Amino acid sequence: MNQAPLAERLRPETLDDLVGQDHLTGKGSVLRKAIEQGKVPSMILWGPPGVGKTTIANIIAKTLNVPFYTLSAISSGVKDVREVIEKAKSETGSILFIDEIHRFNKGQQDALLGAVEKGTITLIGATTENPSFEVNSALLSRCLVYVLKPLGEKELIQLLHHAIEKDEELKKKRIDLAETEALINISGGDARKLLNLLELVANSTTKKEIRVTNDLVMDVAQKRVALYDKSGEQHYDIISAFIKSVRGSDPNAALYWLARMIEGGEDVRFIARRMVILASEDIGNANPTALVMANATFEAVDKIGYPEANIILSQCVIYLAASPKSNSAVASIGAALEAVRQSGDLPVPMHIRNAPTRLMKDMDYGKGYQYSHSYENNFSLQEYLPKELSGKKFYDPGKNAREEELRKYLHNLWKEKYGY
Repeated sequence: MNQAPLAERLRPETLDDLVGQDHLTGKGSVLRKAIEQGKVPSMILWGPPGVGKTTIANIIAKTLNVPFYTLSAISSGVKDVREVIEKAKSETGSILFIDEIHRFNKGQQDALLGAVEKGTITLIGATTENPSFEVNSALLSRCLVYVLKPLGEKELIQLLHHAIEKDEELKKKRIDLAETEALINISGGDARKLLNLLELVANSTTKKEIRVTNDLVMDVAQKRVALYDKSGEQHYDIISAFIKSVRGSDPNAALYWLARMIEGGEDVRFIARRMVILASEDIGNANPTALVMANATFEAVDKIGYPEANIILSQCVIYLAASPKSNSAVASIGAALEAVRQSGDLPVPMHIRNAPTRLMKDMDYGKGYQYSHSYENNFSLQEYLPKELSGKKFYDPGKNAREEELRKYLHNLWKEKYGY
């Protein structure tokens, strides 16, 4: 009897066997082409648990037939990294796979830089966290980031049927998938969790015939209610409910969804990071202090951690929920970006161009510019937009006390041009 878990027994060995991630590994996809051409760059595989990050790394190494080293950022340190790099110096094309690379601190990540830059190793890092925040910029700039998607219901059901039909241990029993909702909901899009739960169900009885029902699955998993799963679909549903409650100025609902995330073991930095974004996206200049508060919260909880971080998160959530709301910052930059896409690279007006050289000054760069501080109220009525966009208004102040003050101020300055 094969004692390896079902998910390990069925781990795909080729790209064609992989379920999901067709945007990366399907026919003609960017990563598949790189693998087929034998020109695999250092990369970060970013996605939720159980969607194929480790499997893809193994397939790359097997396809290229090169030395393959694996380290876990949980249990490995700088010494382990340097030992692998030293071995790789005498080999060709070595791949180093680091699982949960976001858990490496700056010093550990820096130890990889030279080897990656020189091509001594090809680094494949796996992370469930946004690498923009968790991988230092120097290392990130030397890697491509590939985003893996959560597995959908269709793909999870495909995995279940594949396991029943192909696994030698499961084939010893007749398994009828009468219901799959509980398997899918509890697994939360995690293929590893799904398959291992299926195996638990199959081994829960000595009977040769098993009818898989939601009740049987819930009984085996000892879960009668759907618990928060920070790696599954409910993770996204609850953070959505949290954000919408704050946006809707309901501190009570916001605190409830915050508590759900805390009890579910959600990463404290993930919660705080969403609050920083929300402070600009949904509050903005209606209360500029909200961004200061949210950023201070992020820094504080990052230093302190649970359980004391609960209090800091609570304070900030109440403040954000009770703040006046405005999405004018979102709408304004959206309108400006759309104008850039529609109008292309319009020339900068001559009078506000930089003129660091005599030649540029002779070409009238900067000629006619009026230095605002030399005029009454530190303001001069002049054109700053390309002539094709003259009079185009991107910022429309929100309907709240703070931005109504901004509207009045801008009206006094620009009423002739923008009509505030």
